Amino acid sequence: MANLSHPSEFVLLGFSSFGELQVLLYGPFLLLYLLAFMGNTVIIVMIIADSHLHTPMYFFLGNFSLLEILVTVTTVPRMLSGLLVPHKVISFTGCMVQFYFYFSLGSTSFLILSDMALDRFVAICHPLRYGTLMSWAVCARLAGAAWAAPFLAMVPTVLSRAHLNYCHGNTINHFFCDNAPLLQLSCSDTSLLEFWDFLMALAFVLSSFLVTLISYGYIVTSVLRIPSASGRQKAFSTCGSHLTLVFLGYSSTIFLYVRPGKAHSVEVNKTVALVTSVFTPVLNPLIFTLRNDAVKAVIWGQIQRLKGLHKAL
Repeated sequence: MANLSHPSEFVLLGFSSFGELQVLLYGPFLLLYLLAFMGNTVIIVMIIADSHLHTPMYFFLGNFSLLEILVTVTTVPRMLSGLLVPHKVISFTGCMVQFYFYFSLGSTSFLILSDMALDRFVAICHPLRYGTLMSWAVCARLAGAAWAAPFLAMVPTVLSRAHLNYCHGNTINHFFCDNAPLLQLSCSDTSLLEFWDFLMALAFVLSSFLVTLISYGYIVTSVLRIPSASGRQKAFSTCGSHLTLVFLGYSSTIFLYVRPGKAHSVEVNKTVALVTSVFTPVLNPLIFTLRNDAVKAVIWGQIQRLKGLHKAL
């Protein structure tokens, strides 16, 4: 009974339903992982290296890109190894650590998105007070709170999972230690834990979503008052890339986690989880390079500089 209540390891089924064909997924997923890692790394390096990007907007973008890298590192490497090896196991401790970092980093991402929305709200609706309201001290406090709060709040959450009785086997039908599959293996009463999960979703996902919606409500109202069409277009263009990320991030996460913990279709969840852990981190650098004039100008400047160095050599 002790072994059943506390297994030494879990088996991650991943994409075993594809049988031998799952090996074919390795190449595309590896490519997406490398693109996400390199693309977000390039954004961080550009923001650090170029003084034109030393603004609150890009400070928060750098934080978000770092979070995208860490989220993919938390889940994707083990998923990739599971596509190649027959024994897809993860230790009990490793599962709890993965659970902790995945949800802590994910919650921080949403708080950073709301910080980005606040920054755009102040820049467009209160431009004369922007330097005071969004000083570096304020930005540091906002980012620090966004990182600290989820990592502290997730401690009791992961400890509660570590003390559950897992008497329905140790096979997780997912490619990482997600919440719903873990709860489905438990024979303990998880109703209180599911209520706590809902409170956490309210605190980090829905509250940040509400802040973002209110911020952009004021932004749209202010932009529509701008008399010139070019001014309106410029104001909206600075927010378009952020809104794209907001839609992708919140829609998939609300679908996955703002529901009762066990009432999930596992196969659908795996598909949607791929969006947050693989596809969105790839889209982030693409969106901010293709839709952001300042970033495109920095990239073009670096290309011209490299061409000049090449000619000089």
